[in-house]
Amino acid sequence: MHEKTKRIKYIRVLEKFFKRNISLLKLENFDFDLYKQRMLKNFEELQKSEAVDLNSNYLSGLKRHIDNVMYFVHHGNENIEEQKQTLLKEANLLLKDKNQTNYKKDKHKNKKFDDGY
Repeated sequence: MHEKTKRIKYIRVLEKFFKRNISLLKLENFDFDLYKQRMLKNFEELQKSEAVDLNSNYLSGLKRHIDNVMYFVHHGNENIEEQKQTLLKEANLLLKDKNQTNYKKDKHKNKKFDDGY
């Protein structure tokens, strides 16, 4: 498999894990046992893909977030609500970092082009 293809596949698996994690954390009737079961299953899928070096801040942050989720799954029997809020805050900061480049606004964009008429 080509290196670029491996990288894209790994990034997609990371983002799929991330999106599934967020959707489970945002459920109103949050059940830790169900969450633990699904995250372990998703982590197995992540382990099947070949790891690639990640250079951007967003992708390395995504990897750290997944490590934090797995730590929460294995050691999170006390203060579940507090840890859940911490993971959600971290996820929101990652999404903010990802979308930061998409929402740059050009101020005075109409004044840039002046043809003299």
